[in-house]
Amino acid sequence: MNTAKMIDHTLLKAEATQEQIIKLCAEAKEYGFASVCVNPVWVKTATEELKGSDVKVCTVIGFPLGANTPETKAFEVNNAIENGATEVDMVINIGALKDKNDELVERDIRAVVNAAKGKALVKVIIEACLLTDEEKVRACELAVKAGADFVKTSTGFSTHGATVEDVALMRKTVGPDIGVKASGGVRDLKGLKAMVEAGANRIGASSGVKIMNGDVAESGY
Repeated sequence: MNTAKMIDHTLLKAEATQEQIIKLCAEAKEYGFASVCVNPVWVKTATEELKGSDVKVCTVIGFPLGANTPETKAFEVNNAIENGATEVDMVINIGALKDKNDELVERDIRAVVNAAKGKALVKVIIEACLLTDEEKVRACELAVKAGADFVKTSTGFSTHGATVEDVALMRKTVGPDIGVKASGGVRDLKGLKAMVEAGANRIGASSGVKIMNGDVAESGY
């Protein structure tokens, strides 16, 4: 298992500075992480810093609440791709899912998928901590139906992050051909391995360096 290539090295805090983003990119190159995951305003900076490396630039769409319109999310995707992003992690319309308005949830995801087609990988954040198991399954099924590449557990900004149980349920729902990303609360190698055993093939973490060095992060995404 190439642990580094499973990690999206993440910094999504509102107070992140340019210096911190540059450091994030330098660490990603040093350790060979899959990507850096940054807010849209930092995509251009990350793209410049990672030029010539194989580290991808990932950003977030409709983040962290998912409460934007499908048209707004599609615009965000187009803008992010123009600035150099090759992976986008979008938050679903959580209220629509709870209203059982599956048509809107699917249209919302599809707007992002269509905007990203052929240009960027799409990961769909279902924010599992706010959902019942039935809603988690439905969200994953809608993501697959809409053509997403991955489903993702969490934003890391709600009540809690990834759990082994959620990852296992998501993997069971989407099958072997769609990616599952566990995000939020993975703070050491033991936690990462537990998520992988449950079915995750990508990990979103702000503590990637600590994971690689065998340390335990106190808190964070």
